[in-house]
Amino acid sequence: MPIHDWARVSAGTFHDFHNSWITELRNAMNGGLLPAGYYAQGEQWAGKINADVLALHAGTKPSGALGDGASEVNPSGGGVAVMEETPPRVSRRVAASEAAHVRAARRTLVIRHSSGHRVVALLEIVPPANKDRSRSVLDFVDKAIPALQQGVHLLVVDLFQPGRHHPQGIHSMIWENYGDELDAPSAGKPVALASYLARTLPEAYLEFAAIGDPLPAMPLFLDLHAYVNVPLATTYDDAYHGVPAIWRQVLESSNQLNGE
Repeated sequence: MPIHDWARVSAGTFHDFHNSWITELRNAMNGGLLPAGYYAQGEQWAGKINADVLALHAGTKPSGALGDGASEVNPSGGGVAVMEETPPRVSRRVAASEAAHVRAARRTLVIRHSSGHRVVALLEIVPPANKDRSRSVLDFVDKAIPALQQGVHLLVVDLFQPGRHHPQGIHSMIWENYGDELDAPSAGKPVALASYLARTLPEAYLEFAAIGDPLPAMPLFLDLHAYVNVPLATTYDDAYHGVPAIWRQVLESSNQLNGE
């Protein structure tokens, strides 16, 4: 199923779809995608980090960033995490610059968690409410940066094109803290997907898509050397089937007008 132009419908309609998509993603992760010892929950608070879907480890190791040589994934039972010998298949990978990392460390609050069920990864689907004003965009970025600094990996899915409060996109606002190549989405491919590997100098794995394109699978890192490919397209399709017919007609006619 192609990506729809969700800017054509009300924010409440997307919110309803958004909630269903979160549920489908949670079900897919807990239904065999995640390795043994990991589980996902939706709409959970973790300290001051509020994410759509959390990938959690059931162990009791204290939270905090892992060293760059660390690896914790035990793929026996449950899903199998892909190891670093098979890099994520994305269009672009960028690494943080050391100078930008130093700049970020000076002005960013680091949030630590003490729960035994510690957060290892976050998945965020960006709703219009996170982009409707400058403060909303900054709040989103201020949530992402401390997560990465704590060693919590992050996958951001943004189906809406950049606006006046974020003219180069959400990823660029996050990445200006870490690197000089901001990789803004183009006018023809406004849908941005960014998976962040939270090492000392983070890495970003990027895909950009057009309205009408299928959603690619994206990596969600579980530690510094292993990830799972999140089935964004199939879970999107499953959630879309529950959208009211009147709004599906608006979305599908919009794609037809765009020649999709």
